[in-house]
Amino acid sequence: MSDSESAAENQDQPVGTGGEVRQKALQEELRSLVDVVGPGPLVDLLLERAFGLGATDIHFDPRDDGLHIRLRVDGILHDILVLASTMTAQVISRLKLMAGMDITEKRFSQDGHISNAVLKNQRDIRVGCGPTIYGERLVLRLMPESGSFSTLDSLGLNENQINSLTHHINAPYGMVLSVGPVGSGKSTTMYSCLDLLNDPGRSLITIEDPVERRMHAVNQIQVDTKIDFNFVEALRGVLRQDPDVIMVGEIRDPETAHIAVRAGLTGIRVLSTLHANDTTSTIDVFRDFGIPPMFIGDSVNCVISQRLIRKVCTHSFEEYHPDEGQCRFLGIDPEQAESVTLRRGVPSDTNFHTGFSGRTGVFEILAVDPTLREAIIHNKSSKELQRLAVERGMITLEEAAKKKVLEGITTIEEIHRVLVFAT
Repeated sequence: MSDSESAAENQDQPVGTGGEVRQKALQEELRSLVDVVGPGPLVDLLLERAFGLGATDIHFDPRDDGLHIRLRVDGILHDILVLASTMTAQVISRLKLMAGMDITEKRFSQDGHISNAVLKNQRDIRVGCGPTIYGERLVLRLMPESGSFSTLDSLGLNENQINSLTHHINAPYGMVLSVGPVGSGKSTTMYSCLDLLNDPGRSLITIEDPVERRMHAVNQIQVDTKIDFNFVEALRGVLRQDPDVIMVGEIRDPETAHIAVRAGLTGIRVLSTLHANDTTSTIDVFRDFGIPPMFIGDSVNCVISQRLIRKVCTHSFEEYHPDEGQCRFLGIDPEQAESVTLRRGVPSDTNFHTGFSGRTGVFEILAVDPTLREAIIHNKSSKELQRLAVERGMITLEEAAKKKVLEGITTIEEIHRVLVFAT
């Protein structure tokens, strides 16, 4: 997530427990208020309830029959309410005013920000809007809670992966990268790594777009493309400010990549995210950026590839034994099926009628040891790098996901939804 990814990415947080508002109750509550309150109280209540439900995004989609409001919970959008077309303009204007956006401009896309001060010390919200054929569309990204950081074990890493990652985080210099698609939890992982390094004896600096979480004793920099203060300019400046650890929100272009690599080679610990399908394809991305193989091999210490998968609801589920096809997929002898118990969720009010509640991560960690470093320097293909890494004990994303199924944490259908398997 950033890849913000998001994302803002409510990892491992259960939804619909502890008496929190459920989908049906929220729908009824909002519908009962539509005709008796103005857009202000309605929007305020919606934001409050969305935070309570652990939603990551709120979509306001104009259509021919009105304004459709949807919440993204556990990575899936859910219909909440349809407002009459007569209320659409009022609600959109209210949100744009809160976000400091130009309410008179409806022809172009805009970005805005609702601060936690406006929200009475709730979390910050990023706002984006743009025109559609039925009017303006708004999407709100509910940012993670400032000062709240996940431990590595709570992210979904197994013990061996935690030990490997901790070892490379504590290396005196070099790069640790988290890769994956938007909304896969990359930023959450990087913040967790940064939190482990947050020591009074170190100078820690982040360069972000936007700053997603406030961290005590960390110098956090917000880039601003409107004044040409981008990642490259910020990174160049930071390198002159005696940093021990730099977290770059995202490596998006060759110039940022080159500067980050050089920083990792000159005694600085660099944390960052990147868009790549898996750990070894990250090396191909750096090659495409024009970075010499020797620099890649010497600067990259560790690459984390990750995805977020939904967890089986612990309040509403059933157990079953896998059939022959499921056994083959999971690598189980079909004759042993009766000794294997899997779980699947039962749709109910406690889980938005999905059978799932909360999310966790599945991870693939490429530790660049001398053998892999030599292979990178000699321009071996990503497939060859993966073969070497697996021989040396790397657990692939597919293997990690299947283990979560066998542990009863998720389902085969969910990992098929999230992962693309080779055939």
